[in-house]
Amino acid sequence: MGALLKNTDYKKWLTELKSTIKKSQLKAAVAVNSQLILLYWDLGRQIVEKQEKSKWGSGFIDQLSKDLKAEFPDMSGFSAYNLRYCKAFYSFYTNNSISEQAVRKLKTNKKATAKRQQAVAKIEQASLSKWEQLVPKIPWGHHILILKKVKDITRAKFYITQTIENNWSRAVLEMQIESNLYGRQGKAINNFKHTLPQLDSDLANALLKDPYNFDFLNLTGQVKEQELEQRLVENITRFLLELGKGFAYMGRQFVITVGGKEFKTDLLFYHTKLKCYIVIELKVTEFEPDFLGKLNFYLTAIDKLVKERDDKPTIGILLCKNKNDVVVDFTLQDINKPMGVSEFTYKELPNNIKKALPTVEQFTRQLNQADDE
Repeated sequence: MGALLKNTDYKKWLTELKSTIKKSQLKAAVAVNSQLILLYWDLGRQIVEKQEKSKWGSGFIDQLSKDLKAEFPDMSGFSAYNLRYCKAFYSFYTNNSISEQAVRKLKTNKKATAKRQQAVAKIEQASLSKWEQLVPKIPWGHHILILKKVKDITRAKFYITQTIENNWSRAVLEMQIESNLYGRQGKAINNFKHTLPQLDSDLANALLKDPYNFDFLNLTGQVKEQELEQRLVENITRFLLELGKGFAYMGRQFVITVGGKEFKTDLLFYHTKLKCYIVIELKVTEFEPDFLGKLNFYLTAIDKLVKERDDKPTIGILLCKNKNDVVVDFTLQDINKPMGVSEFTYKELPNNIKKALPTVEQFTRQLNQADDE
């Protein structure tokens, strides 16, 4: 690649690029992540444009990496590996966007007038402004993870937005991608459109998933409802993460007294965005229509006996092992309380392995014995 170093266009561009990076370094002292992501975006853009216009050979990125690392020895991120991700970062979002398609159409028009060129500039600027608001808000490692695991822009934007809203670590983001949160979010069958105001209906629908992923419980196939409930409470942090932002845990087996008789909900939550109580009932069998009759009773009782004046109507979520969607939809049609029905899944730990594992009490006792020794 020695010939490339003698190329006038390459040398001129490299000098300009070094100047841009130096300016970015100064800005990075104020906003490290945002400036770094925008720098990588611009690096990717320039690499794409130079490879399209110039014939610098297949070793262009490797040579660029050497030159940038020589100029900025204390700055990471200029490996050939990372520069290729900068290129992929820029290409992935622009090649999938409507604005980029419009730009290309205008640019390839040989009869393009000055007016069309101005339109190109406006479209590009609008696209840049949009990404300046969204893309720089998550770390570069998160972006690389999304590029590795997500293949279409709609899903990628979903995970970027969710990461920003929920402040996900990279590990949590990876878990949500692998559990297909995009494919599960807002997919539960419900009657919210008929039982809640539109804004509340949209928000309530968006918070529901189908199915819910309880892989973190390590349950056997013979699990009972009480065991499922107990394990969810024992793993409340992971359970709340699966439920989503806004759920506040209020209690298990919440007691309601009606007509002098005690009734107990499985799990009770309060949602901070919807400003309402949420009752979650668990069924380890296939959905049956009478399950919603019991849930309807609980919602009425919470509304009458627990809900404050400023709280909105209580919502019910029924989680069952499996369901017939037609039967669920038919059952919900004449129910006036807001309800949603979803399935849940989990990885089944074989009984022989589960039996071989120590209980919490046994494990604690063994630890205490080790400390005494």
